[in-house]
Amino acid sequence: MKLSNLYTIVLLAGTMASCSKIIDLKPESNVSVENFYRNYEEVQVALTGCYNGLQQPLRTEWMLTELRSDVSKQGSPGSTSVPNIELNDLNTFLQNSSHTKVYDYWFSTYKNIRSANYVLRSLGVTYANGKTVFGKEPTAVMEEARRKELAGEALFIRAYHYFNLARLFNGVFLLTDPTDPLQLKQINRSSVQECYTLVMADLEAAQQWLTDRNFSQQPEADRGRATIWAAKALLAKVYLTNNRKADALPLLNDIIARSGHDLLTSYADVFSISNEMNREILFAIRFKSGGLGLGNFMANSFAALNSGSAIVNGNGSGLNYPTLHLESRYIVPNTGFADARKATNIARYNTLSYCRKFISPVMIKDDAENDFPVIRFSDVLLMQAEAEGFSTASVNAINRIRQRAGAGEYPGTGNFSAAFYLYPATGAEAITEENFTDRLLHERRLELAFENHRYFDLQRMGKFEEAMGIYYEAEYDEHYKRFRPALTLEQLKENLVVRPFLPIPQRELDTNNEIEITQNPGY
Repeated sequence: MKLSNLYTIVLLAGTMASCSKIIDLKPESNVSVENFYRNYEEVQVALTGCYNGLQQPLRTEWMLTELRSDVSKQGSPGSTSVPNIELNDLNTFLQNSSHTKVYDYWFSTYKNIRSANYVLRSLGVTYANGKTVFGKEPTAVMEEARRKELAGEALFIRAYHYFNLARLFNGVFLLTDPTDPLQLKQINRSSVQECYTLVMADLEAAQQWLTDRNFSQQPEADRGRATIWAAKALLAKVYLTNNRKADALPLLNDIIARSGHDLLTSYADVFSISNEMNREILFAIRFKSGGLGLGNFMANSFAALNSGSAIVNGNGSGLNYPTLHLESRYIVPNTGFADARKATNIARYNTLSYCRKFISPVMIKDDAENDFPVIRFSDVLLMQAEAEGFSTASVNAINRIRQRAGAGEYPGTGNFSAAFYLYPATGAEAITEENFTDRLLHERRLELAFENHRYFDLQRMGKFEEAMGIYYEAEYDEHYKRFRPALTLEQLKENLVVRPFLPIPQRELDTNNEIEITQNPGY
């Protein structure tokens, strides 16, 4: 069952209709909130609202991640329309502090953090001095086991949001309690390390409080809720981001050994709408078609521009346009071993490439069924390789991903790129200590394309400027040279250095008349 019900839909609709787009204003739907979170059933309804609240940031998250990497681009380089110029600015790191899509992501993320904070307060959860604990008397009456389970889920959601904010904006405002608007204006930005301390504290508490049961033991009705394995996987990625590989590795090993999650035989089946929340998915943001207002927008947004009903009912917008650089990295010869992931991830309509990964039939525009995977088992395997560093086990993990995608044994002679092969143990094409990071990043790029990982991966592994420079060089004459106003290749590369992080939205600086807020460099 999807995490949705009529009460939640009505609650969310009221919230969206009644609140102003400034994060320190209290939505009218929360006026009587003190009288609502009284028992397990009411807190569970509120928590379901938090799960549904994960949907809205996704509308712009791809613009802030994949579009700011070598995975996707704005598909009409000569366009001077305002929406396309906004996308171009993100794609070339020219975004300013008044960029509407940056603010939309910021607002929708903080809105859901606030919802999670209401849930956590009702359960008596507090954060102070780097620790997340049950520090207050809860207002909601329920059994202790239920209290821990709900708290663990809400902490996972809050940590997920703050982790993304910290990686995109650097230090942000840490709000851990539904504070009065006037008090909120006294809270300034925390350092990025303080943000990560909160994220780690929330996830460390979540993995302690969530039920320790494997995939096959999870009730069908609970599929889609945060689990102990999702919390461990996200915490491992936070540790990797903070160069704590020794702390990440035991978590990843535990997931692989005990979670019951595993790779599916078919890459395409992972994303099938008839196989949602399958064994490979540790956590996904869930969508529900059927005119409920909970459908996925990606089918119409990502289908090829002006494709009519050839791809999906209601036409396509051609957004999240795959780069030629990415498309060319999938090895798909006419004969021999081919990378099956390309056909799932990228398709063509006439001469236009488009992201196929999240397209399914729709009756109503922007109302597709597809869930969006946040953590997959293949990601866990590749994180394990990252945490382990160069070793036989890490190479085997990478090859396991490639084998599922269709790679065959390399015969030892001939062009390694003539067909899709596993990496050999020895020889010129083997993974070595020197090329390990590049090969690992390459595999993550192909495996996790359009899942909003690439920008973060490049930053985490210290390859952002190098990889983006290579990409800009490869597509400058074909694509970026046609931008208006024109940009030189040197300017593109310089922008990577000047503005690697997004700006704090100008509205936050302008509406706060109590304190001075520092803007990120380059804005």
